[in-house]
Amino acid sequence: MSDHYAEFTSRGAEILAVGPDGVDAFKKYWAKENIPYIGLPDPSHLVAGQYRQEVNLFKLGRMPLNCIVDIEGRIRYVHYGSSMADIPDNETFLDVIEKLNASSN
Repeated sequence: MSDHYAEFTSRGAEILAVGPDGVDAFKKYWAKENIPYIGLPDPSHLVAGQYRQEVNLFKLGRMPLNCIVDIEGRIRYVHYGSSMADIPDNETFLDVIEKLNASSN
């Protein structure tokens, strides 16, 4: 998503990545990788629990969860991944955002 960040923001969207690491590890990784969007440390899994993100220790931890939340806080798209590789491509997200933007005009 980093490579396509401008495509998201040009559509009025923001990216937020929530991860299981602590603040220090998050800061170090974000700086090292030069990630342009927001990273939220969630080592106690509070946010993950709110969105019903699956934690499966046999599959290396948290399963991918991708949501598009509208300006009013409603989830408009959700994808619960079944493996670490099960993540929709950026075009899927951009298409949903385009449709949401079109329906709000």
